[in-house]
Amino acid sequence: MQRTVSEGRGPVRYGPHAPESGLPVLPELAAVLAAAAARPDPEPPGGGPALRAATTGYWQRRGLHTEPECVVAAPGAQPLLFALMAAIGGDVLLPRPCPAWWVPQARMLGHPAYHVPTPAECGGVPDPFALFETVRRVRDEGGDPRLLLLSVPDDPTGTVAPPEVVHEVCEAAVSEGLHVISDETWGDTLHRPQETVFLRPAEMFPGHVTVLADLAGACTPTGWPVAVARLPVTGEGAGLRARTLDLLTATGAVVPRPVAEAAAYALGEPEPVAAGVVAATALHARVAAAAHRAVLASGALARPPQAGRHLYADLAPLRTGLAARGVTDSMELEDYLSERLGAPVPGGHRFGDEMDTLRVRIATAPLLGATPEQRMESLTAVEPLELPHVTRALSTFGSAFDELR
Repeated sequence: MQRTVSEGRGPVRYGPHAPESGLPVLPELAAVLAAAAARPDPEPPGGGPALRAATTGYWQRRGLHTEPECVVAAPGAQPLLFALMAAIGGDVLLPRPCPAWWVPQARMLGHPAYHVPTPAECGGVPDPFALFETVRRVRDEGGDPRLLLLSVPDDPTGTVAPPEVVHEVCEAAVSEGLHVISDETWGDTLHRPQETVFLRPAEMFPGHVTVLADLAGACTPTGWPVAVARLPVTGEGAGLRARTLDLLTATGAVVPRPVAEAAAYALGEPEPVAAGVVAATALHARVAAAAHRAVLASGALARPPQAGRHLYADLAPLRTGLAARGVTDSMELEDYLSERLGAPVPGGHRFGDEMDTLRVRIATAPLLGATPEQRMESLTAVEPLELPHVTRALSTFGSAFDELR
């Protein structure tokens, strides 16, 4: 059984960041942050009463029984996951591919991490039978698997795992004594919310699942780092929260007070925020669908994007054309497409895929326009795909793939 390995190529060793929205900050949200800027008192580790109460209401509205005493906040998903991993301990299992920042968290803690293949229809969750087999092998080799990471609305694939797959995976994990962390950062960005069923793991096994959400997925700007977690409302959950708070305190991972107040406002989902999330999601969904059509037209493969601001393309069918350009692995593919498109196009090796695969994550934000004015025009247009700057961006994007045929 081989653990995940690092790849040191690129401008930084670890990365990339999650796909950004590329859109202006809501004026109402900026006003809340500005009003709190003069507050000198710090936010306590794990979040103050207002932020935790707002988080409680947010998840209550989504059908998850939550209490303020089981909520923890941190300045971003990375320090929050780091603290949770350290508090849980043991070996980590995660799907292949998975968010680029998950494995570095385990590695920094010295926790072994093992990728498990995903089913054909989606990313974000491992195949249930492969999960059983991996847990067995790790234990046979003297390992101590304790934690499974999932992202049902997924980065990097942009898919939403079907309910039956989510249920089977969680049932398998719980039967093997694993704690589950469900990263639901993209839960509010479903492209077709009336058609796509998002089954939350905590709905099925509330005593065994911790829910994590980076608010930059939908609610707040990326530059205002804040993430929240809902731990099980049990005695074990209370113990896990106490250990997590200790770690956040020891590392100084505290949400700045102005950001905390803006996050509490956003989590309350007032009309400006709710409308902004719907509008931004609809825009990215339309652009992602257009990019997906362009990828398929070139002969490459990609699952239809269902959530988020990205899609995951497999260029293996274009291997001959790529090889003629000196591209034979995902590192070289990342370099080639990033230069060709003028925007970062991270290769699959950053998400745990094998180096010889030819996969990339494609973000939709660069297709919305090159300036804040163009992006705002894209957001407010009735037919954003007909705007000249969006048309040009999609044309350039399509040409980069077509020339590989």
